[in-house]
Amino acid sequence: MNVTLIGIDLAKNIFQICGVNQAGKSIFNRAVKRKDLLKVLADFPDATIAMEACSGSNYWGRSLEEIGRVVRLIPPNFVKPFVKGNKNDRNDAFAITEAARRPNVNFVKPRSVEQTDMMMLHKIRQRRVAARTALTNQLRGILSEYGIILRVGMSPLKLGLDGIIEDAENGLSLSIRALLSDLQREWQTLDVCITQLDKEIKQQAKYNPSAKRLMTLKGVAEKTATALVAFAGDGKAYKNGRHFSANIGLVPKEHSSGGKQNLGGITKRGNRYLRTLLVQGAWSVVRNAQYNNDRLSRWAIKLVERRGKHKAAVAVANKLARISWSMLYHQTEYQSV
Repeated sequence: MNVTLIGIDLAKNIFQICGVNQAGKSIFNRAVKRKDLLKVLADFPDATIAMEACSGSNYWGRSLEEIGRVVRLIPPNFVKPFVKGNKNDRNDAFAITEAARRPNVNFVKPRSVEQTDMMMLHKIRQRRVAARTALTNQLRGILSEYGIILRVGMSPLKLGLDGIIEDAENGLSLSIRALLSDLQREWQTLDVCITQLDKEIKQQAKYNPSAKRLMTLKGVAEKTATALVAFAGDGKAYKNGRHFSANIGLVPKEHSSGGKQNLGGITKRGNRYLRTLLVQGAWSVVRNAQYNNDRLSRWAIKLVERRGKHKAAVAVANKLARISWSMLYHQTEYQSV
């Protein structure tokens, strides 16, 4: 029987490919070297290609779509339930084909090169911000060992560090002063790198039409707009605004039984970074709602009165996600009134 679907378990150099027929029966399941992958797939021109959405999947997805192949990228959490027996490459490849044949699985569209460029800027910036936070925490820990405590916040530490290093009366040894100076220079380097990345993100937002439209929405600035474009693209991978919002974990989680519905806090699934940006933007909308008279602000004020600021901020973040999806999908401007 003909091979109709091929599942690929991606790796660095050796890929495992599993071909199944229309009935889901495995026809072959073998290892293939990276350089031979496209050559092997060319022998099955009518087969759909399925892969987990992981590192390298966007590259292979784009490459295969360029030569006219149908590609399905599947979120890893949808593949895991279909792994039978022990975890190995053969079982993983077959599980991908099993997941790809299910009617209710939502597939991921491969990111474009422009989307990937945007995403990489955000990922590198996120790592450097985390490194800076870890460095400042370590500085505070070191100073506390010598009885030096500063006010909470990055600015008091940055402003007070020069004086601490130069103060001859605080009991610090020469070696620890040299170590603090070295950490200070590392901090300055990270600041420069993060500032440069912020400039590049602003440039991307300035010249990307979708990002420019998104920035007309309250609570959405350069970082959030470019992150939305990098993650959602044109929005056509999602059925509607709620589907997009659910994909980034901004809808209530459900634990219902016996016909009784029980809703809790948000699911917090999907892209944590984008969810964080939307919630931060939502807080700016909630805090400034009383000074504005647009539709979103008026809705936020009523929500705060009914449910309080914290729940209102999450609800506004959900609303921002849905509006953003609509603007991306329909390529429309935001109507604030």
